[in-house]
This record gives sequence, structure tokens and C-alpha cells, in this order.
Amino acid sequence: MDIKGKTKTGFAYKVPEENLNNYELLELISEIETNPLVASTVMRMLLGSEQTKKLKEHVRDENGIVAADKMMEEFQDIFQGPEIKK
Repeated sequence: MDIKGKTKTGFAYKVPEENLNNYELLELISEIETNPLVASTVMRMLLGSEQTKKLKEHVRDENGIVAADKMMEEFQDIFQGPEIKK
């Protein structure tokens, strides 16, 4: 069963439930505070490559920049979604 949600900025995402039951994903999530660079790997493991590309396009600005702070806001929104928090 897929977990679906939408971020505050309107990005609709779908996370396969089996992606959440991944021990390696949990290990990386625990590292984010000390090593924020793992966030991109966590995002790909959670959403998959295609959705991650779509998310980057969603936050890309008029100058073609994908701001790291915008990606982190989206990341936080996804992880704070009611279904994923469970």
C-alpha cells in the first residue's frame, strides 16, 4: 500500500510502504542531524529517483536553482505527514 500526501507547497508524493520498512533508511535518517549531506540519499530512498527529480523541479526557481533550504523544507513536510509519522 502506498502512502500519499502533499507538502505545504503543493507537491504531491507517494511513498511505497516497503520503503519505510528499510533499516538502511532508518540508519541514514539517524545521521541527518550530524551529517545533513545524507538527506539527498534519504530522499531518493524514500521517494525514488523519479519523484525526487519531480520534487527538484517543483522547488527550482526562475534562475534554475534548486535551493537546499527549500528541499529541506519539503523533506521535513514529507516526514511530518501524518501517515509517515506513524
